[in-house]
Amino acid sequence: MTIKTSSPVYDIGISPDGKQVVSGGHDQLVYIWDALTGDLVKELKGHTDLVWSVAFSPDGKQVVSGSNDQSVHIWDVLTGNIVNKLNGHTDSVLSVAFSPDGKQVVSGSHDQSV
Repeated sequence: MTIKTSSPVYDIGISPDGKQVVSGGHDQLVYIWDALTGDLVKELKGHTDLVWSVAFSPDGKQVVSGSNDQSVHIWDVLTGNIVNKLNGHTDSVLSVAFSPDGKQVVSGSHDQSV
């Protein structure tokens, strides 16, 4: 199956149960898709510049995203709300990940910091 988006996609991830796909890209949005049908489940708005990196938490209940706006957002998958917004980088956030237990988030930035 192919999911067609309206702008370039820079990163994707799949939920631990394989039922959802998360994507982020040029249009500043994070999308959650149904992995079986390709239907859009949620559109997450909050970043003010393109989204470089996305990942599901190990339990699939949250998504983390990193953006050109120098921020990291943690989202609730069910509600689509921002759970936490992390600032501190001084340049684009290029990569994000959850720890295996889901209690920590790490990010890597163009500012040469983790």
